[in-house]
Amino acid sequence: MMRVGFGVTVLARCLNSGGIDGIGSYTRELMKRFVAHDDLELVPISYGYPLPPMNDGAVQEVLQYRNYAVPAALSAFTKTPFLGAGNLSKRLDLIHATDHLIPSYGNLPVVATLMDAIPLSHPEWVNSRFRGVKNALWRRTVKWASHVVTISEYSKREIETHFGVAEERISVIPLGVDERWFHPITQENMTYVLRRHALPEKYFLFVGTLQPRKNIRRLIDSYLMLPKIIQSEVPLVIVGRPGWQCDDIVEALGACAYGTSVRWLKHLPDYDLLSVVKGATALVLPSLYEGFGLPVLEAFAAGTPVITSNTTALPEVARDAALLVDPEDASNIAEAMLRVLENLQLADELRKKGMVRARLHTWDRTARMTLDVYKLVLGRN
Repeated sequence: MMRVGFGVTVLARCLNSGGIDGIGSYTRELMKRFVAHDDLELVPISYGYPLPPMNDGAVQEVLQYRNYAVPAALSAFTKTPFLGAGNLSKRLDLIHATDHLIPSYGNLPVVATLMDAIPLSHPEWVNSRFRGVKNALWRRTVKWASHVVTISEYSKREIETHFGVAEERISVIPLGVDERWFHPITQENMTYVLRRHALPEKYFLFVGTLQPRKNIRRLIDSYLMLPKIIQSEVPLVIVGRPGWQCDDIVEALGACAYGTSVRWLKHLPDYDLLSVVKGATALVLPSLYEGFGLPVLEAFAAGTPVITSNTTALPEVARDAALLVDPEDASNIAEAMLRVLENLQLADELRKKGMVRARLHTWDRTARMTLDVYKLVLGRN
């Protein structure tokens, strides 16, 4: 029996605020699979947020602490473990920090998941408030981890470079695709959702938080390079909540400054998003930086052609199942959009390749590989 303390702070925060982000989804999907293992006792640990009851009811106890920042700062400054570490070491074999909140628990091994190194590699893309202090603390806390899990070979190289973590202490475990993305939707239900959002038969789609690295301004510029007749018939639909450093884009989208063919649907519930992705002519994700790029795999599973960047982790995830473009070349992005729209054979080939690619990435596989890391760290292989 492995007794694992499992970090759920970000998941708890998401569930309390009404929407789950990437880290929250990752944590939830692993929990769903871990609670089914008879040889694994999972003890969720949350800093500052209560974890609402899970639907399966399998988790009976949650260890909740007031906050993370204060004990992390004290531990970094004094080089002593978090308060209460001794008690946890008596009842747990290992801690998995899933959400970048990495505790110091003395001799108790800690596995830390790091999705990317964006705050260190591109500090201009994150909140500047206390940025230097936060980054310094993050570097220190990562060194507390016995082993690091990340989601792509690209992220592994970034973590080696910016955190100084040795290669042998990093395992790459790709993310999975929720089964719901593969499920067919009846034409009646699809038509109902698309009509409710006033979407035509064909449209280009972007899905993601509005923030600088998502490259939304250049995506819009690329779309506006298409012939006017295409713009009038095939809109660009942007789905995503406002993030940071996006006030100008939010204002422009809200005021329809780019014309009526560029539409902003903000946040969509899961069922609507599934229909909107499945109905799209292509998902266009020309990000400047992705540690993985889960929307690419979700679109693959939904049977939607994908256009995405040829940089960072995106070519690693997409391989030959997507059209890869230079995210800094608007004309290159526009050309790819035209190709998918006008070449039906190409679009069909991308759908088939994407479905095969998506089937390789399951959350069951992610969970199995994560359990193997636990055993490695505990010497139980």
